[in-house]
Amino acid sequence: MYPRAVAKLIEELKRLPGIGPRTAQRLALYLLGAPQEQAERLARAIQEARAVTVYCSVCGNLTDVDPCGICTDPARDRSLLCVVEEPRDLLAIERSGGFRGVYHVLHGALSPLDGIGPEKLRLQELLARLEKEKVTEVILATGPDTEGEATALYIERLLSPLGVKVSRLAYGLPVGAEIEFADEETILRAIQGRRQIK
Repeated sequence: MYPRAVAKLIEELKRLPGIGPRTAQRLALYLLGAPQEQAERLARAIQEARAVTVYCSVCGNLTDVDPCGICTDPARDRSLLCVVEEPRDLLAIERSGGFRGVYHVLHGALSPLDGIGPEKLRLQELLARLEKEKVTEVILATGPDTEGEATALYIERLLSPLGVKVSRLAYGLPVGAEIEFADEETILRAIQGRRQIK
């Protein structure tokens, strides 16, 4: 129903995460109706991002300078190392403003059904960092899903012989949420992760 080039654009947009057929169609038609320079700016931005973006050789985060700004920031507490699954998780923690340590990005989580075993994660790099850096606590900030829990458990067992403190992010009710609308798993995690009021 669309010319071949438009259909191809829609197909490519559908490959993006979270973009279904209708959204891909809307985006394609918007880009075709937008001023030429806007579409060209988008194309150049994608090309430039692909050309200059690399993974930090220290933490594995996305960066355009290696090592990244977090790893080279002298104000960071290098004794605290937060392990996350993906760069987007690192960004979410950074947005909170509550963590001033450094990070280690695994680039995935254990998922045997998807063929992702320990060798596909950046675990050897994590062990190498712990060997040469003075880390006193590793905070596991993997997802609360099955894969994230399995990854956290695996890392905890991997690190336990090293004598470093290993902690896990607490999960529970979000601020402002009503208890009656929370699912059972969220309530259970909130009860298990409770802390004393001081």
